Amino acid sequence: MKTFALNTLALSVSLALVGTANASDFADMDAVTLRLAHVVNEQDGFHIAATKFEELVEERTDGKVDIEIYPNASLGDERTLLEGMQIGTVDMGVITNGPVANFVEEMAVFELPFLFPSPEAAYGVLDGDIGQELLDKLSEVNLKGLAYAERGFRNLTNSERAVNAPEDIDGLRIRVMENPVYVDTFRELGANAVPMAWTEALTAMQQGTIDGQENPVNVIHSFSLDETQNYMTLSRHTYAPAIFVMGMPVWNQLPEAAQMVLTEAAQEAAEHERQVNAEMKAEQLADLREAGMEINDAPDIKAFQNAVMPVYEKYGEQFGDYLPRIQEALNP
Repeated sequence: MKTFALNTLALSVSLALVGTANASDFADMDAVTLRLAHVVNEQDGFHIAATKFEELVEERTDGKVDIEIYPNASLGDERTLLEGMQIGTVDMGVITNGPVANFVEEMAVFELPFLFPSPEAAYGVLDGDIGQELLDKLSEVNLKGLAYAERGFRNLTNSERAVNAPEDIDGLRIRVMENPVYVDTFRELGANAVPMAWTEALTAMQQGTIDGQENPVNVIHSFSLDETQNYMTLSRHTYAPAIFVMGMPVWNQLPEAAQMVLTEAAQEAAEHERQVNAEMKAEQLADLREAGMEINDAPDIKAFQNAVMPVYEKYGEQFGDYLPRIQEALNP
C-alpha cells in the first residue's frame, strides 16, 4: 500500500511538472494580440462566450496571448469577418453557423428544420465525432474551427399577427440569414423569405420594410425586438450552432501550446455560454411578455414539421452521409 501511495505521489508530481512545463512554453513566446469579432451586442450570448474565452486564454498563456473583442459588427458582418479570416485581416470570431455554411455547405446540415429535439441532443452531436469532422473541414477553405458555441433554438417574431400554424405565416416578409436552407424553410412555410445581414435587418424592422425575423430568445431580448415585433411564436424550428473560428493564416503562426490552449478554451467558453443561455431564458421571456410582446409557447409544431418536409427532400443528399449519421445518433 505504501509503494502504491508513493507511486501515486510520483505520478501527481510528474503531471504537475508536465503542466508547469506546458505553461513555461509561453515564457519564450512572443506576445501576440488576437482580434476576436462578432456582430451582436455586449448583452448577447456570443459576447458572453467571447469574454469567457478571453479570460481563459489570457490566464493559461500567462498573458502572452491577448484577446481583444470587437462586438457590434465593428469589423464587418459575418461573411465579411469570415473572408477577412481567410486572408489574415481578421484573426478570429464567434460566427453564426448559417454564414459559415456558405463556405462549407455540409455545415448547414445542423440547421435543417426540426432536426434536434432538444439542446442536449444537439450538444451530443456537435461535441462528438460528427461535429469535429465538420470543424476539420473548415481547413479546406483556410479557416480553423475550434468549438461550437450556441445561437440556440430559433423562434419566429413578427409585427403583424399571432402565428400558430403555417397558414398564419402566409405572405409575411420574414428576414432570414443568408443561407439557402433558411430561405427554403420559410418559403415552404409560406413566407416571403428575405435573406439579409443582421445589421440591415434591424433597420428594416424599424422602417417596416420587413414584418418579422427568426432568432433565439436571447437575441430577441438583447436587441429589444419587442419595440418593433408584437408577436413571438416559440416554434423552435431550427437549432443554430455558432462557431469559434479562426483564420488559418494566424492559426499556423501560433506555437502548438498556444493552439492547444485556444482549442480547449473555446470548448469551455462554448459550454459556459450554453449554460448561461439556459439559465437566462425564462427571465428573458418574462421580460418580453412584460414589455407587451404576445408569446405563443405551444404552436402546432406537427403542422410546421409536415410543411417543411420538402426541405429534407431537396437538401438531404447534398450533405452526403451526415444527415443519416445524425439521425442515427439521435435515434440509435
